[in-house]
Amino acid sequence: MSKQAPLIHAILFDLDGTLLDTAPDLVSALNQLLQANGKAATGLDNARNIVSQGSVALTRLGFPEIPEQAEFEKLRRQLLDYYAASICRRTCLFAGMAGLLTTIEMHNIPWGIVTNKPAWLSEPLLEQLSLRQRAACLVSGDTLAHRKPHPDPLLLASQKINRAAHNTLYIGDDPRDIYAGNAAGMYTCVARYGYIEADIDTRLWGADFIIQRPQDLLDHIQLSAPVYAMAT
Repeated sequence: MSKQAPLIHAILFDLDGTLLDTAPDLVSALNQLLQANGKAATGLDNARNIVSQGSVALTRLGFPEIPEQAEFEKLRRQLLDYYAASICRRTCLFAGMAGLLTTIEMHNIPWGIVTNKPAWLSEPLLEQLSLRQRAACLVSGDTLAHRKPHPDPLLLASQKINRAAHNTLYIGDDPRDIYAGNAAGMYTCVARYGYIEADIDTRLWGADFIIQRPQDLLDHIQLSAPVYAMAT
C-alpha cells in the first residue's frame, strides 16, 4: 500500500453491480415481461451490463420499439413488479465482498449504501440478505428529490453516519456514481468487476481508484475510524 493512500473513515457502496450481483434476478424479471408480451427471452450475458443503468434502460433493451410514454411506463412498472416478487432468488454478494465487509467492520469503519433503486425494492432486498442491520445507512433513489449523479444522496449518507465527506470513499460501477462522489467531495472508486462493458475506458470517469475485485480496495486505502466524544 502506498504511503500516500488516503485515510478512510467510512465507505459507501452503490448497490446493483457494486455490492450485490443482482443481474440474475433482474434479467429473470425482464424475461418474464418479455414472455408475457409474446417475445423471446434474452440471455443473462446480453442484459447483465444494462442493470446498473436502471429499470428504464432494462425495459428499453426488451422493448426498443415502444415510445417512452404511458405504454412504456406501464411495461417498466410490470418489470419491477415481477422483480419484487422474486427479488432475492439468485442475488448475492460479489465474490470477495463478504471478506471486504468483514475487514471494514473489524476496523470499526461504518459502511453504507447509496443507490438509485427505490426503497420499496432496496429495503426488502437487504433484509433478505441480512445486510440491512449491518449497513450504517441506506439512501435509496426516492429518499430525496435528487438521485445520483446529484451529490445530495451521498452527502445525506455522510450525515447519517456522522463522517466527513472528504474522508469517505464511494464505490460504484457507473459513471453517475463517480460523478456524484466527486461532486460530494469524496474519494471515488470504480468497481470494474461490476456491470461494465469490457471496452469501456473507466479511467475517463475521473475516479481516484479502479479495482478489479472487491478485496483490491484494501491495496489503495488506509482504514482508520476517528474517535468521537459522546454527546452530553
